[in-house]
Amino acid sequence: MLRSLHVFLFVILISIVSAGYQTVRVYGKLTCKGQPYGGAKIKLYDHDTFTLDDKLAEGRSNADGTFDLEGMGNERTRLNVKMNIYHRCDKTIPLCYYKHSFPIPYSYISAGPRATNPYNVQTLELSMIEKERDCFNKK
Repeated sequence: MLRSLHVFLFVILISIVSAGYQTVRVYGKLTCKGQPYGGAKIKLYDHDTFTLDDKLAEGRSNADGTFDLEGMGNERTRLNVKMNIYHRCDKTIPLCYYKHSFPIPYSYISAGPRATNPYNVQTLELSMIEKERDCFNKK
């Protein structure tokens, strides 16, 4: 009986430890009215239903509009990744940022510490995508 309990606890421990890391990498280019848009804040999150989202990575677009972010999470279930872009493209009064959020397909999430299938969002024209106002991400 005690041996069975030890085996059971060992199996549980192994399953917890082996839940493992999942990694996502997203890259692309941002433009505003056809011009490269540098300085946009980009964040990758694991979207959680019942708790706060977990931030996986954060960065900014380069002067030429390009960005490349890789983030890693340790979840027992599949990561539910979304990318948020904060910018001021086409904004006349710079009090707040515009925010655009969209999901990253599951097929671009890799098991392990390195992303093996990066997601290329191509070129995103910020003046043309649906957005909302965000006054909390000011830096």
